[in-house]
Amino acid sequence: MSKILITGAAGKIGRNLSRSLKANTEHVFRLADLNTTELNHLKDVTSDLVDLNVADLSACKKACEGVDIVIHLAGDPSPDADFYHSLLENNIKGTYNIFRAAKDNQVSKVIVASSAQVVEGHPLDYQSNSHSPIRPKNMYGVSKSFAEAVASYFAYSEGMQAIAIRIAAYDDFKSSKEPMSARDMSAYISPEDFNHLIIQTLNAKHLPPFCILNGVSNNRFKRLSLEETKELVGYNPQSDAFELCQIELFD
Repeated sequence: MSKILITGAAGKIGRNLSRSLKANTEHVFRLADLNTTELNHLKDVTSDLVDLNVADLSACKKACEGVDIVIHLAGDPSPDADFYHSLLENNIKGTYNIFRAAKDNQVSKVIVASSAQVVEGHPLDYQSNSHSPIRPKNMYGVSKSFAEAVASYFAYSEGMQAIAIRIAAYDDFKSSKEPMSARDMSAYISPEDFNHLIIQTLNAKHLPPFCILNGVSNNRFKRLSLEETKELVGYNPQSDAFELCQIELFD
């Protein structure tokens, strides 16, 4: 049993993940966000809540006290986010602060949310893998490229295990009202598959100090390759956006 800190736990991904991990694992959790009001129903003997601004290094150090693993989801998730008004504080400083705080508290593993936006500048008919050159299409993608670089630094220079997950088009298909484009269908990842990927990553043995995992579902056409992710952590996604959207192929 490990104590896991989840930052950004009140966000869409964080809420779904927190519920799933509490229901399907035996870990103890510290759930952190700028405002944890929406997480009150998850507070019990196996979890505590922390109001956390990740741009505050001292607050991050306090949040990491007594923690074994960090899942860092906090940050501005918008591809249109402004660099000076949001990304610099939330995604750049926030990412560094969490890694610095984790290392200073002897945290053994950090799983950080990266994004498919790191490689979104590649043509739509190009399937990226972890060895593909980074090609961000916006400053949000640049901030996630920074997150991967910080993770690699702490892994190889400071001896911490770090895993970056390139989350693609995360969506709860059942509640989505907007039609998906062909690109979004190829990049789709369901909440169920994402939660499964995190659990597999938490349980994986013999990972390299730093690795990049691709977070997409088992879509008929995939924006990101899953070959390495399946090999490293035994990821077995079940959802297919093309099937969910009832897209048929004809000869």
